[in-house]
Amino acid sequence: MGEKTLTRMDLSEAVFREVGLSRNESAQLVESVLQHMSDALARGEQVKISSFGTFSVRDKAARVGRNPKTGDEVPISPRRVLTFRPSHLMKDRVAAGNRN
Repeated sequence: MGEKTLTRMDLSEAVFREVGLSRNESAQLVESVLQHMSDALARGEQVKISSFGTFSVRDKAARVGRNPKTGDEVPISPRRVLTFRPSHLMKDRVAAGNRN
C-alpha cells in the first residue's frame, strides 16, 4: 500500500482542476465544507455522505483500564469519540483497490 496522504491542499487543487474555480475559491469551498461537517459533529449530529459513509459521535462510558507495563488498574474517564462507517459502495471500492 502507498504511504500517500490526501490533504486539504490536494482537495482544493482537485476542485480547482475539475470545477474551474480559482485556487483561492477552491480552498475556501473545501474549508467551508469541512467546517460545516466539524460543526455538525461537535453538536452531536451525524454527517452522512451518500456513497461514501457516515461520521458520527459516540459517548463512551467511564471504565477501568489496565497499564500494560505494570498491570495497575487505571480509571479511564468518559469521553466522546468520532466514528466512521463506510458505505457498502465505499467498502466495495476499497476492496477492489486491494486486488490491483
